[in-house]
Amino acid sequence: MGINTNDFESIKAMFVKETGSAYQILEVSPDASDDELKKAYRELAKKYHPDKVSHLGEEVKMAAEEKFTRLNAAYEAVKEERGMN
Repeated sequence: MGINTNDFESIKAMFVKETGSAYQILEVSPDASDDELKKAYRELAKKYHPDKVSHLGEEVKMAAEEKFTRLNAAYEAVKEERGMN
C-alpha cells in the first residue's frame, strides 16, 4: 500500500481494539517516557492536523480528522493512565 509500518500499526490500532492500542496510535511503546510520549504526540498532531491536508481533497481531510480525533483520545487516555497533567 505504500505506507510505513508505524503508520500502518497506528491506523490499525484506531479500528482494532487491543491492549495498548493507545500507545500504537501514538506510535510509542508503553515503556516510553512522558517526554517521549509528548514529543510523539506533538509530531503526529502536526502530521495529521486536518488543516494541513485540506488542500488534498475532502476524503483526505476527513481521514485526517478521524486520525486526529483518535490521536487526541489516545493521548488523553495515556495521560489519564499515567496521571500526567
